[in-house]
Amino acid sequence: MNPWVAYCDGSAVPNPGRIGLGAVLTAPDGTRHTLSEASGENGCNNEAELRALLATLRELKSRGAVAPLIHCDNSVVVEQVGSSTAKPIARLAGLFDEARALLDSFDQATLKWIPRHRNAEADALARAALGLAGHRMVNMARKRR
Repeated sequence: MNPWVAYCDGSAVPNPGRIGLGAVLTAPDGTRHTLSEASGENGCNNEAELRALLATLRELKSRGAVAPLIHCDNSVVVEQVGSSTAKPIARLAGLFDEARALLDSFDQATLKWIPRHRNAEADALARAALGLAGHRMVNMARKRR
């Protein structure tokens, strides 16, 4: 049987700033579900990513997932949640503990790091929750010639 597969991402705009959460969840039967919401919190990029993971785990739990495969493009979050020996980020310790407890509440769950370019849809959903365009925008000054 195929597991639930999820891709999650968080966005803090500016960094630190408002937090948006995005996730794409695919059920074992191939049905896709999306999550795109503003958290109502302000924080840094790592907190946004962590809150996106928490929202994803809660959504998976509510949909009856037992052995999900969750993808996240933030190596700090994956390392902190997956290892009790990682150097803790004190300000976020409670959220990391909550994420570990939620992850452990599944029969078998896997949290896997992926490169940012493989997480574009979740990123777009996180940014859309904040009213931003799906792609990261970079302001560049143009010189007149």
